[in-house]
Amino acid sequence: MSEQSWWERPYEDLRVECREASGRHVAVVTFDLPQRRNSMSEAMTASWVRLVAALREDPDLAAVVVTGEGSAFNAGGDLSWIVSEPDAQVADLRRRMLAFYRSWLSIKTLEAPVIAAVNGHAIGAGFALALACDIRYVAETARLGVPFTSLGLHPGMATTWSLPNVAGAAVARDLLLTGRIVTGAEAVGLGLASLAVPADEVLDRAVEAAERVAAAAPIATRLTVTALRDGGHASYEDALQWEGLAQAVTLATEDLHEGIAAAAAKRAPTFHGR
Repeated sequence: MSEQSWWERPYEDLRVECREASGRHVAVVTFDLPQRRNSMSEAMTASWVRLVAALREDPDLAAVVVTGEGSAFNAGGDLSWIVSEPDAQVADLRRRMLAFYRSWLSIKTLEAPVIAAVNGHAIGAGFALALACDIRYVAETARLGVPFTSLGLHPGMATTWSLPNVAGAAVARDLLLTGRIVTGAEAVGLGLASLAVPADEVLDRAVEAAERVAAAAPIATRLTVTALRDGGHASYEDALQWEGLAQAVTLATEDLHEGIAAAAAKRAPTFHGR
């Protein structure tokens, strides 16, 4: 890593905190543009890209928690530039949109699990970002949706892939075609989130989950994240082949012996990632 750690660097429209958990790092990232409902400004996008690149270089990163300042999680992309450029060409628009998607979805390149603490409304690209995270905890009163078509837009930021992957084809068709908004309480029943709690508890519950991740064996956790991301394995046999190799890797670690010894002694294990 560079001399300046990721949590010491300046970021615009983002607030970043490093919390220690089991000797490892938990990143708590807060979208900090509440006057615009934490929408994805150019400055926030640039900050996000720099932060994700820095997080990738931290060998002690255990988990990342993402949340929003104020009453919203993230209101999505700023579409004002579209109105100001009515004559923009399709090829130029495509390049711009792909760059935007890849900037925000770079969070999927982290080996550490990412937990979305959806404290409030998550709309459009903001909800797409939550879907790109590994786990979602939501405020009961949060409003979630992908109303692209109601604006005349085709869905973006991989939502035609991520929504069916997370919640199934039927839910994806419902939300993407009707554009209807669901509450956080409803989201759990649809499979869009794991847990719905009062808004003032969402971040605490997400951090608690991150701390549980940090207490687990790092190598086993990262291999499990890899196994589950991007729709998981293509087939039953692929799963067996991956697990046969990945479990063999963890069987050869010192952490495995520490985990067994700790279980036998009925104490908490101390893992070192080796």
